[in-house]
Amino acid sequence: QVQLVESGGGLVQTGGSLRLSCAASGRTFSLYRMAWFRQAPGKAREFVAAISRSGGVTDYADFVKGRFTISRDNARNTVHLQMNSLKPEDTAVYYCAADAKFSAIATARAMGLYDYWGQGTQVTVSS
Repeated sequence: QVQLVESGGGLVQTGGSLRLSCAASGRTFSLYRMAWFRQAPGKAREFVAAISRSGGVTDYADFVKGRFTISRDNARNTVHLQMNSLKPEDTAVYYCAADAKFSAIATARAMGLYDYWGQGTQVTVSS
C-alpha cells in the first residue's frame, strides 16, 4: 500500500508562484510513475503533469507548459510541482498520483492507470 500526502497549496495572486510537494510512503518509490492532476469546482479531474521513474522524462498538459515544472527526489520519496505565473483558471484541488505497475512507457496521462491518490491540496489564485 502506498500513501501519498500533498502539501504546499494556498492562496496566491495572479502571476504568483507556489510549490506543491507530495510525500510517498514505501521503499519502492523509484519504481512508481508519478503525476499531478487537478479538479476545479464543477469540472472533471484533469491531467497536469507526469514524470518517469527516474525523473528523466516529463510530460505536461498544454495549458501549463512553460509555467509548471514537475520534479522528483527518489532519495526523499517526494515529487514536486513548481507552479509559476499562476492564473485564476489554475484554481483547483491538486492531486498527486502514483502508478506502481510495471510499464515500458515512461509517463502516463490517463487517470485510470494510477493506483494511488493523495487527498489533494487546494490552490486558489485570486484575480
